[in-house]
Amino acid sequence: VQLQASGGGLVQAGGSLRLSCVVSGRSFSNYGMGWFRQAPGKEREFVGAITWNGGRVYYDDSVKGRFTISRDNAKNTVYLQMNSLKPEDTAVYYCARDQNAFRVQNGTPRPDEYGSWGQGTLVTVSS
Repeated sequence: VQLQASGGGLVQAGGSLRLSCVVSGRSFSNYGMGWFRQAPGKEREFVGAITWNGGRVYYDDSVKGRFTISRDNAKNTVYLQMNSLKPEDTAVYYCARDQNAFRVQNGTPRPDEYGSWGQGTLVTVSS
C-alpha cells in the first residue's frame, strides 16, 4: 500500500489549508486513517484520526475545534481540513493507515497502531 499526502504550503496565521492523502490498493474502506505531525526538533505527535467507516473521529486537544478529518472511501482519500492555523501548527504532516482492519480505538490513537505511512507534506504558518 502507498500513501501520498499533499496540500501543504505556506499560510498566514488564521488561514486555512486542506491536506489530502490518497491511498493506493484495495480495501481502503476497511482501515482507519490517521494524521500525525512532526515539528523540527520534536517527536511525531498525533493530530487526528478517523475509523474505517467514519463513525468515530479523534483529535488532539491542540487542534480540536479547528481541524476536521474526513474520508471519501470512493476516492480512497482522507482529508484534514485545517482552519484558524497558528504558527505552532508548523510541521511536516503525515497520513497513516491503521495496521488492523475495522479497529475502533478506545483511547487516543498511537503511532505504533499505524503500519503504513505517507511521505509527509510541509505546513508552514507564518505569524
